[in-house]
Amino acid sequence: MASIGVCEDDPAIRSVLAEALGGAGHEVTMAHTAGEALRLFGPDARLDALVLDIGLPDADGRDLCQALRGNGQPAPVLFLTALDALHDRLAGFSAGADDYLVKPFAIKELLARLEVLVRRPRVDAPGGDLVLDPARHALVRGEAVVTLSPTEFRLLASLLSRAGEVVRRAALVAAAWPDGAIVNDNTLDSYVRRVRVKLGDVGSDAVVTTVRGVGYRFDVDAT
Repeated sequence: MASIGVCEDDPAIRSVLAEALGGAGHEVTMAHTAGEALRLFGPDARLDALVLDIGLPDADGRDLCQALRGNGQPAPVLFLTALDALHDRLAGFSAGADDYLVKPFAIKELLARLEVLVRRPRVDAPGGDLVLDPARHALVRGEAVVTLSPTEFRLLASLLSRAGEVVRRAALVAAAWPDGAIVNDNTLDSYVRRVRVKLGDVGSDAVVTTVRGVGYRFDVDAT
């Protein structure tokens, strides 16, 4: 039995997923909005896999995926969506997805794909007191809330999801900008400066360190 988190706004599809996953012996936690998913699927939720719709009523599912990753939820993610163009799939993988299944889908295929994902070992992500809220596109720390632009949100999510590691410049550009966008070094550096300011705005001691010639590293504990 695996613990599966599902975020899907369509009641009929939620019902089908609950019945199929439950019937296969899995424990299922359901959410119908990104805000609810953020509460239910946080870093303390011991989940083996996540199934996320992209077309949610309060946020793009790809932003939700990045927020969950940035907030420390390491469970593998399968996107379930009607968007089947190549650029949509690439955007999904860039957002941190592990697999991608297009609607309409066969239940047997969904179960088979999840079986592969849940066999992967869980790796706990670094903690911290910062929360990315995809519904508000905001950075939250306690009572402090600061709004992020879409690019700032994706950039910070990418850094947070790999806290303590050096993230190469090309990887940050791929995560934060649309596929095919031309982004020079000055543009990336400018957005990193904006992110640093907004970390300060919520009173965080976290730092984004420049690793010259390589990229940036996010350190949750500046000390």
